[in-house]
Amino acid sequence: MARSVEELSIDEIRQRYLEKSAPVSPRILTRLQRDPRHGARRLYEVLKKRFEREREERLRLDAMRHFEILLWKSGVRDIAGVDEVGMGPLAGPVVAAAVMFPPETEIAGVDDSKRLDPETRSVLALEIRAKASGLGIGIATVEEIDRLNIYHAGLLAMRRAVEALPRPPQHVLVDARTVPGIDIPQNPFNKGDGINFTIASASIVAKTERDRMMESLDREFPGYGFASHKGYSTLEHREALQRLGPSTIHRMSFPVMSELRGEYSPLFYVLKTQLEVARTRTALDEFESALRTQSDELAEPECKKLRLLVARRWKIVC
Repeated sequence: MARSVEELSIDEIRQRYLEKSAPVSPRILTRLQRDPRHGARRLYEVLKKRFEREREERLRLDAMRHFEILLWKSGVRDIAGVDEVGMGPLAGPVVAAAVMFPPETEIAGVDDSKRLDPETRSVLALEIRAKASGLGIGIATVEEIDRLNIYHAGLLAMRRAVEALPRPPQHVLVDARTVPGIDIPQNPFNKGDGINFTIASASIVAKTERDRMMESLDREFPGYGFASHKGYSTLEHREALQRLGPSTIHRMSFPVMSELRGEYSPLFYVLKTQLEVARTRTALDEFESALRTQSDELAEPECKKLRLLVARRWKIVC
């Protein structure tokens, strides 16, 4: 028969609840709080903080699994969460994942992949894959991105992820959109990768899968830094593009590619240089007046890009 907390030495309590991470209950905390030993009171403070963190995490996970729990209770077992990553980068594919779990599955720490550091994502991805009852990966290639546009390529990747599951799901939960071409009940969730457990799990799997692909492409296309920036428009990436030119995995349909290749009008680059040194409200007002006056001489993508840069600059000077 297991001994009570009062019968354990301080070292035994520390070993059981700190080193071996035995579950801490309110009853255990109450006994430690009332224990007259100084060491017990110190352990109470440490374990109380751990208990509160674990309780907050459980409440967060229960909230994230709310929709799944309702479906599981109604008899729906195969619920697929679907999400894609890689919509913004200048290079590489869009990757989507679809994940299904057995009823009542929970994994501590699951969250929007963008909120997690790479090491945490990798650890969680392994646990998600181990506990999933079904997992599918869908990819839209760079050629498909340039041909279809990035929005429809993302939808294509998500549809392929659902189709790659070992069996059709009974219900699909999607981040922000609905997946075309599948005859299955769906629910879109705005910012679903941050509020829904199964969608967040899919975002983690998709992110780690795409990162792995970009690290492989870095070896195939050296010099661009794909392993570090994963194809996103960082300063390192833009400088590499200007130095090396685009590779076959760059998304040539993205307007910024024409800008980086020097294909915009001379006026665009003159105005962009002027904007870069406009660091006061007065200077920005004057630049906006000049832009309005000369906008007819610029192509629509050029005007759009300059207006975006102006909006960003206002946030800095205000």
